[in-house]
Amino acid sequence: MLVDSEIIAVEVEIALLSGIGLVYAAAEFKTRFMGMSDKAFYAALDEDCRARTGGALPSDFRPRVDAHKHDANETRLASVPGVEAVAAALGRPKAVASSSTAEMLEYKLRKTGLWQHFAPHIYSADHVTHAKPAPDLFLHAAAALEVAPADCLVIEDSVNGVRAGLAAGMRVWGFAGGGHMTPALGANLLAAGAERVVASWAEFQGLIE
Repeated sequence: MLVDSEIIAVEVEIALLSGIGLVYAAAEFKTRFMGMSDKAFYAALDEDCRARTGGALPSDFRPRVDAHKHDANETRLASVPGVEAVAAALGRPKAVASSSTAEMLEYKLRKTGLWQHFAPHIYSADHVTHAKPAPDLFLHAAAALEVAPADCLVIEDSVNGVRAGLAAGMRVWGFAGGGHMTPALGANLLAAGAERVVASWAEFQGLIE
C-alpha cells in the first residue's frame, strides 16, 4: 500500500505458476496469498503443487520468480500516489510492518524514495517468528514505537493483514488504492473486520486531519 509492487508480483507469480500447472484466478490468488510472508507463501504453493500435480514445487521456481519480479520492479516500481505527502506531513509515530523480507522491503522503499519517511521504524517478516495473519509483527512495531496497541491504527490492503491487526488489538482500516485492488477485494477487507476502507492516501489524509 506504500509501494505499488503487488500488481507486479501477482502478474509474475500467476504467469509462472501457470507454466508449472498451477492455475489460479487472480481474485482467488490475491485473497488467499496477499499479506503472507514469503516462507508461508511458498510453503502453501508447495502444498498445492503436491496436491494438484503429484510433485513438489520445482527447486528453481522461487529464484525464477525473484528474477522476473526484479526485472519488472526495475522499470515499473512506483510509490502509491499520495503516500509521500501523507508520510511527510503525518506528525505522529509511524512504522512500516510488512510481510516482505527485510532485503526486499529496503529495496522497494529506497527505490521509491520512501525510506527516509519511516526509518528507523521499518519492520519485516524477518523480525518475528510468526508473520501475518499472526499479530506478532504489528505488536513488534507498536513496542518499538512505544505506543499501546489499542492506540494504533493499522492501514492494510490484505485480508491476512486485517486479521493480524485485529488480533493485535488495534484499529484497522482497509486500503484500496493500490493498482492491484478491485471492488471485490475492498469488500473482502470489510468482511475480514476492517472498520472502513479508504480509496486513496488523499482520502486517508482528509479523514485524519
